[in-house]
Amino acid sequence: MDRHELGAATWIKSSYSGENGGNCVEIAPAFPAVVPVRDSKVSEGPVLMLTRSAWSAFTAALR
Repeated sequence: MDRHELGAATWIKSSYSGENGGNCVEIAPAFPAVVPVRDSKVSEGPVLMLTRSAWSAFTAALR
């Protein structure tokens, strides 16, 4: 996956992110094999590419 594909992606901010610039995580859910994750405050910054199973394990651990 290249920057062009990620740049065209629709990013969704976590419902737990505050409106005042707090800890904001976004994902791009449209990719079937991976879940791209980024810091919404640094949209041009690095993107973590997690497998779907790793993302599920991560979010389950947070609950």
